[in-house]
This record gives sequence, structure tokens and C-alpha cells, in this order.
Amino acid sequence: MTLGLRMDFPRTAIAAVVLAIGLLASTPAPAADVSMANGSVNFSTPDGWMEILETDGDPEVRAFEVPDPSPTGQAVLARVTVTVTQIAGVDGFQAYQNQATAKATMLPSYKAVNTTDPRNVSYTAQEAGVASSYRERYWFKDGHAIQLRCVRPQQSQAGAAWIAAFDRGCDAIAARLK
Repeated sequence: MTLGLRMDFPRTAIAAVVLAIGLLASTPAPAADVSMANGSVNFSTPDGWMEILETDGDPEVRAFEVPDPSPTGQAVLARVTVTVTQIAGVDGFQAYQNQATAKATMLPSYKAVNTTDPRNVSYTAQEAGVASSYRERYWFKDGHAIQLRCVRPQQSQAGAAWIAAFDRGCDAIAARLK
């Protein structure tokens, strides 16, 4: 006895099915609702952002790629990361933030952009030879240090609209983390 596929379908129907599967696979992911630190940290990501990292424990990390469709996106991974770490008190939070800020200053071509608000730090640095924009925000909430880190090329060939959408998505997450 032989088992085989019957090929009664017209080739155009098969091609349409293959095309549909390919489109579904390449469709951007819908917005995601994210809960961290046993539900004390919650936010949503914009449509099209793809989760690329999730860790449990301490620290707990979620990272999202923000697809840059231009050639710039091939050199630098535009991404948003939320890190939640248990901290004992405000002094521990300050030490955590100081350590993260010191680590940032070691990046190639580091240059501070905003130094007036220690909980909202902006700087530029080189990543893979591309000038990149970094925005880090910090909160202390329910015994947790929360860091939001948004990294994108300083200039993208995707244009100003893509940069503005990236920044809006980052700001929306920050508004939920407050």
C-alpha cells in the first residue's frame, strides 16, 4: 500500500496558500500586554514590536525589537528593554541607577544629552559604527528598581516618521511604568 498526496488542487491555489502563509508569518506582531514582578509592573507594547528576550527571576527582563525596515536596521537593532530588579530601599535604588549610568559612560563615543534629571537620562554612543540614541528612565516602585532603556539609531533611513513612532512607543511605556 502506498500513501501519497493527491495533487488535484490547481497550482494557483497552492501558490495562494503558500503566499498567505508567508504573509501571516511576516505580519508584525500585535501589541502585547506585559506583566512583570508578579503583576506590580504592567505595560503594553505598540503593534509590530517583537519580543526578543524574556527572563524570569531577579532581575526580570523583557526586550523588544522595534523593526527598522531601512538599511540602517541592518546595522543597529532598535530595541526597548524593561528590567525589574528587587532593591532594598531608596539607597539600593540609587546605587543600582549609579551603576547603570556608570556602565553607559563606558560605551564608545559616549556623550550625555540630558544630565538635569537623574531618573531620565539621554545620551548618544556608537553601536556597530552607527551613532545611536539611548534613553534610560528609572523608577523605584514596590521594592523594585525599574529601568526602561530605549535604543535606536540616531538617524534612520526609515525617516523621521519611524523615529517619531519609536519615541512615542517608548514614551507610552514610560507613562505606564510611572
